[in-house]
Amino acid sequence: MAIDRSTDQRFFLIFFPLGHMAVDWGGGAVLLLAPAMALAMDLSALQVGLMLTAMELGAGMAYAPAGLLGDRIHRRGLLLLLSFWWVALGYLAASFAPGYWSVVALFTLAGMGVAAWHPVATGVMVEQMAERKAQALGVHSIGGTLSHVLAPLSVGFLLTYFSWQHVLQISVLPALVVGVVLLWWWRRIPPSGRERIGRADLGAMWREWRRPGGLLVAAMLVTYQMSFIALQAMTPLFLVREHDYSIALAGVVFAAMLTGGALASPFVGRASDTAGRKRVAVVALAGSGMAAAFAAFAGGGLLLVGALVAAGTLIVSVRAVMLAAAVDVSRGHESTALGVAFSIMDGVGAMGALSAGAIGSNDLRLAIAFASAMAFVSLGVALAMPSRLARRAAEGSAAG
Repeated sequence: MAIDRSTDQRFFLIFFPLGHMAVDWGGGAVLLLAPAMALAMDLSALQVGLMLTAMELGAGMAYAPAGLLGDRIHRRGLLLLLSFWWVALGYLAASFAPGYWSVVALFTLAGMGVAAWHPVATGVMVEQMAERKAQALGVHSIGGTLSHVLAPLSVGFLLTYFSWQHVLQISVLPALVVGVVLLWWWRRIPPSGRERIGRADLGAMWREWRRPGGLLVAAMLVTYQMSFIALQAMTPLFLVREHDYSIALAGVVFAAMLTGGALASPFVGRASDTAGRKRVAVVALAGSGMAAAFAAFAGGGLLLVGALVAAGTLIVSVRAVMLAAAVDVSRGHESTALGVAFSIMDGVGAMGALSAGAIGSNDLRLAIAFASAMAFVSLGVALAMPSRLARRAAEGSAAG
């Protein structure tokens, strides 16, 4: 199928980050709603961690099937359209839930809806910008990071006037708006131009992941995500309970943590496309681990805020590099490859929130220290990877 690349790439670089922001907005809101929910429902740090882990696990269970569908169905725009309505209805229902466990169940359902977007949207971008995979993923990630910046900021303001239930209802509006727009625009999403993925392709992909290089990438994804999720889930609660920040001020700090990562993601991704995944991952993970360790036991003030901002910026900016490494291993069928990567990261790595919540039940400084420790574990795995693994895999994909 002939593709007008100049028109399509402009559309990809504008619509996909905006769509990513809309589909992730509810999850970003929940990150700062969690302390308010904990106060209103008298939840422990462990219960907050379980609630956020359930959201990630829901996505983790659905990412791989969604990615597989993205490589099997021709009209991928319909799958993306469905994702927005699924997410919006899931979070909307959670705002009316009668108790903690029903909220957990509905957050899990909403997380599954988020999974329908990510592997398909990122698969389309990587497919159309194959020579700049990590950069494309970095551009896409801007939208998700912005949702985790702007949604908490809006929550911090709205909680001054509304209950957490009403704020959650307001937070579904971005997904609903894009869901309505896509009723007319879904045909602009390019259909799959490849043959449908079959058993032979899945077998070849499985063999790649079972090799030492693939296993190392999987281990790096899991440990990276545990650090990322632990830091993301526990920082607002850490600031509110350990340092007596208001929820609004915690939202400002949290937003600042992620803004640098959003701005840096395309550049970090591009650097890994040219300098190699390993080198960039090692630098970012080392910096994030050291900054989080300092933040965990900083007395407060600007040193605490600066360390958290540095840790958040580095851990967010390297996410595109992690996903590109997974695409390198899988050698083609981008939606399925990214579905597998997201499943590994959010299906197993999501335990970072639960683990951090359990470790920090009595002292939330330990929850932030756990995020630091997992960044260093991921760093150790990255150092064990062959230096030319990503480059050889990328060359193999181009040759195929």
